[in-house]
Amino acid sequence: MGNIKGLLIDSGRVLNFAATGDWSYSPNFFEIVNKDKFNNISKDKRDEAFRKAWSYINNILLIQTVEEEWKHFLEFFIIIKNELPELKIDDEKLKLLTDDFVLNYDKYIFFKDVFEVLPRLNQNYKLCLISDAWPSLRNVYKKAGFYDYFDAIIISSEIGVTKPDEKMYKAAIKSLHLTSSEVLFIDDNPKNCKGALTLGIKSIVLNRNTLSRSYIKYIKKSNLHVVKDMYKLEKLLLKEF
Repeated sequence: MGNIKGLLIDSGRVLNFAATGDWSYSPNFFEIVNKDKFNNISKDKRDEAFRKAWSYINNILLIQTVEEEWKHFLEFFIIIKNELPELKIDDEKLKLLTDDFVLNYDKYIFFKDVFEVLPRLNQNYKLCLISDAWPSLRNVYKKAGFYDYFDAIIISSEIGVTKPDEKMYKAAIKSLHLTSSEVLFIDDNPKNCKGALTLGIKSIVLNRNTLSRSYIKYIKKSNLHVVKDMYKLEKLLLKEF
């Protein structure tokens, strides 16, 4: 293990992905909203509606409880309702959509390698989940049985900043009672990894997509390692760190 005693691990696209394949749609979205009516609306209009809704959410930096999260995502869906009147979203559907988005803890699906590798990492390192997300994420991990593998969980909305703000990394390091030289950061976004590097935190890009040569070259120029899954991550940790 060398000097590395702790791992700071991102959530979305590293450990899990949206059950619907789109972070904007919760698992039962099209059971609540008529899919034909939705698809009959132009893509540009739909995209603009969700852009406005996400703009509202992204401007609310501090959300510290699931109750607050629910309230703000209710407003998110009110914006969708107002922007897309063709969907005829009434008050009952507003509540159902909000419940499904916030309180459905099966909204994310964990990659298969996580089930095998995360328990092994837990045996050798202190683990901190560090995610640009909201408080309900904790319940997703509890439902999946992964919550107790983490010594700490740092969620952006509870701090009021997102990666690559240094407060996120510093909060994670502090939560593990380690120093920047004793932890390693794993994220799918090179920008976030470069943010960690500025604090002296070694970083690995975990990108599960097929990567172009130019992308890999860019990452290596940034002094970052790149792996495609948790198995490759585990091997790299044993070899390099």
